[in-house]
Parts: sequence; structure tokens; C-alpha cells
Amino acid sequence: MEQEKQDNQENILVIGPSWIGDMVMAQSLLMTLKERNHDCRISVMAPAWTRPLLERMPQVEKSIDAPMKHGELKLGTRRSLGKRLKSEAFTSAIILPNSFKSALVPFHASIPRRIGWRGEWRNPLLTDCRKLDKEKFPLMVQRFAALADPVSINPPSKIPKPRLHIDSANVAIALQKFGLDHTRKITVICPGAEYGESKQWPSAHYATLCNSLITQGWTVWIFGSSNDVTIGQAILSNVDSDKRMNCKNLAGKTSLAEAIDLMSTAQAIVSNDSGLMHIAAALAKPVVAIYGSTSPDFTPPLTKRVKLLSTDIECRPCFKRECPFGHQRCLTELDPARVIRAVDELASTIPTKE
Repeated sequence: MEQEKQDNQENILVIGPSWIGDMVMAQSLLMTLKERNHDCRISVMAPAWTRPLLERMPQVEKSIDAPMKHGELKLGTRRSLGKRLKSEAFTSAIILPNSFKSALVPFHASIPRRIGWRGEWRNPLLTDCRKLDKEKFPLMVQRFAALADPVSINPPSKIPKPRLHIDSANVAIALQKFGLDHTRKITVICPGAEYGESKQWPSAHYATLCNSLITQGWTVWIFGSSNDVTIGQAILSNVDSDKRMNCKNLAGKTSLAEAIDLMSTAQAIVSNDSGLMHIAAALAKPVVAIYGSTSPDFTPPLTKRVKLLSTDIECRPCFKRECPFGHQRCLTELDPARVIRAVDELASTIPTKE
């Protein structure tokens, strides 16, 4: 009987995205799949760096590292990987990226059902190739979650918000490793953005924010990748000397796993439009999200307690990596007082510790 159940079990391979924020939003699809079929097995193939995220998604049974870098075609590698995956006996595959190359592994693995949105001449590689109506599916999370169901002209009526699982033991280890005191209220700031400087609120503005928060009794932790070390240092150097003991620059020092676990202890998070912003939302933290050249209309942070801040100058959103006019007014004119006020408003509605 048990063997018959296993033989009939839905075994799903999800081809995941290559960006942190997109991978966070992909959890809504995984949660929807589990809601539709609690006994289904879900494996996710994605770049190796996504493992810390996938390990915190209880819906994922297995992670499969994609050996290709973002943008690499590597036809032979994809063919070989697909043939190796035949032994996994996947019953269906859901391909989230819209590229031709992302559909190759499920095709070579001979997975019977291969589902995805139409894109980049990949129709012959899919058995269920869907035409996207962008007006009816304006959000990325809607486009992801809809692939859990048969073809529909409308998004699912209820889409679960991403929620990362946190292990308290891992949190304690990370706190000890970096010598962090979390007895005061903690605001995490995420001043980087892999997309480019047109998403980055000025370091001087972040320093003003830090000075104000520390004066109010907060501790501030700065997070980011190795690419954000410089801006983290610039912020810290502009924090008043008597306040620096309550401002910890962790940019470039933590792994992604450690950053996630440490962010889970914060009472508020201020972030540019970035992957860490989406992680903050998936931790159910109050989020102040700062938008420069981009807009929350496609990929907003998926949490209830959020403040979306931007300027209303005529040239935004332009979605450029660098300001075409060189002035970056969409960021420089976003006054720190607005961000401070947003943190205060969010903090007034939550307990001191969650």
C-alpha cells in the first residue's frame, strides 16, 4: 500500500529564479502547490547560493544546484544534467524563468508535464505553455502562483505570502559569532542593491537615519553583500562618534544564512528595493522600502506592515541601473525625515520584541 502511494505521489521539479527577491517570491508557488496537494514532493533547481533560502522553506524537500552561472547557455551541461535527473522520476516541472535555456533541463529529463509561461521561442520544450496577460497578472507573485493550477484567465484568488522558517539555535550561534547585543530595539538597514546605484538611497541619508534612531534608543545593524562594504563603511563613518557603539556594520561579513537569521531578531528593517527587502518581508518584519528608479507595482514586499517610500519627480520610475540625467533626484530628494517617521509609525504598532 505504501509503495502504491509513493508511485502515485506527485513529484515536482521547480526551476527557480537566479535573484534573491525572485526566489523569495517563488515560495508563494511552493506554498500553493502544498495547499493543493499536501503529499506532493517538491525539489527546486537553482544556483547554489539560494540554498540558505531554500533550507528555510519547509515546502522544499530537495535542493538541486544548477551548475550554470546566470546567463550561461552551456547546452551540453544542461543536457547531461537533465539525463541524470531522469532517475528522479519527476511527474511535472514548473519553469519560473521565461528563458529558453531554463526549460532545457526538464526537457532532457523527459518530465511528462512541463509548465511555464511563453517566452524566448521555448514553446516546443513545454507541454503546458501559457500565454501571459500582463494586465491581469501585474505582479510577479501572481505569475508564479498561477502555475500551480490549470490554465486560468485570472490569478489565484488567495496567494500565500512567503514565510521563511527560522531555527532559534542558528540565530543564537550567529549572535554569538558576531558579538551582537540584541537587548535594545534593533533596526536593520540594507543600503545596497545588486541592480545598481539608481536603487541606492545616499549613504549620508542613511547615516542621518542611524543617528536619529540611536538617539531614540535603537541599535542599528547594517547588512549587505561584499559589494556593499564601501557604502556600509561610508554610513558608519558619518554616524556621530558617540553613537557608533550602537551601530554595527556587518556588510560583507555575514553569509546569506547568517544575515537571514540575524534579521529575524529585528523590530524594523529599512531597505532599498533589493533581495534583502524581500527577505525582510518573508520574515514578517515591519519594512520601510525605499524606491528610486524602480516601482513596487511588479514586485512589492509581501508583508502587511510596510511603508513604501518614493519621490514623485517626473522622470521616475525609469528602471535604469544608473540615472540617465546624473542627478539621482529620485533618491537624494527622499528626505531622511520621511524614513524616520515611517519607522516610528511602524514601531508604534508592534511589541518591543516579536
